[in-house]
Amino acid sequence: MKIAFVGKGGSGKTTLSSLFIRHLAAARLPVVAVDADINQHLGPALGLDEDDAAALPAMGAHLPGIKEYLRGANPRIASAETMIKTTPPGHGSRLLRVTEDNPVYAACATTVDLDGGPVRLMVTGPFNESDLGVACYHSKVGAVELCLNHLVDGRGEYVVVDMTAGSDSFASGMFTRFDMTFLVAEPTRKGVAVYRQYKEYARDFDVALRVVGNKVQGPDDLAFLRDEVGDDLFATVGHSDWVRAMEKGRPPRFDLLEEANRETLRRLQEEADASYEHRDWARYTRQMVHFHLKNAESWGNERTGADLAAQVDPEFVLAESAADTAAAR
Repeated sequence: MKIAFVGKGGSGKTTLSSLFIRHLAAARLPVVAVDADINQHLGPALGLDEDDAAALPAMGAHLPGIKEYLRGANPRIASAETMIKTTPPGHGSRLLRVTEDNPVYAACATTVDLDGGPVRLMVTGPFNESDLGVACYHSKVGAVELCLNHLVDGRGEYVVVDMTAGSDSFASGMFTRFDMTFLVAEPTRKGVAVYRQYKEYARDFDVALRVVGNKVQGPDDLAFLRDEVGDDLFATVGHSDWVRAMEKGRPPRFDLLEEANRETLRRLQEEADASYEHRDWARYTRQMVHFHLKNAESWGNERTGADLAAQVDPEFVLAESAADTAAAR
């Protein structure tokens, strides 16, 4: 399952995504965790110290190699230089699987040992001083979008992405790359404003959206969220001494997380797992192509000097069977 955690800055989406990753690792399930937020806090939330988190390899720094590997023998892509963040796979492209070893993981993924088992962690890299005034952060998450376009995950495999805050996710088509999107909302006007914006933008793309209320302290907070969010309110998370200890860098064993919060994590997994039955690979591929053609027309053709619409393989549908064929080849 491809799962996104979104929400306004400070809503607790990174904390909740890290708890969900720990929950999956404790069940010994295969997980690829991706930090696509500008603030890059997922590594510390998973227990890395600040120095180790800062030393994680940035996906953006390895973008040329990622492009070259994913391009494979696709005859529609003349060179890796003509690939952009939305380039879709076609016959001959290399596809990624969650549990395999490949050059992309070798260059960009770091194994983090959590209670119960390891996870692969990949990060976009921070927005640093050299980027100020000359770069857009969305260009950094282009490596994530390209990998998601070429990634095929099966039942019981998980890709968990901590997305950039607020509605910035809509600066690309990456918001359509997920089986399930959990929007973390505080019981405040600002918290639910992001929900309304996200729901409105996502409406036309059949994005599966569930709201998780965070920092819910009592009946008034719960009633507020129910009034503002309605049936989209899926679960809530309250105060956690475990999280407070984790934020101080001293997390207890994960099995000591409060039972109410463990139950919320179980419900999130069950909801994500249920989305597998509703997968529509043809729609997924059409959306991928839709955003690629938009980007090609608005800036990609001019930047690369190529007709990027020609990269679209009309007979290709990304699916688990396509990954099997690519692996056999």
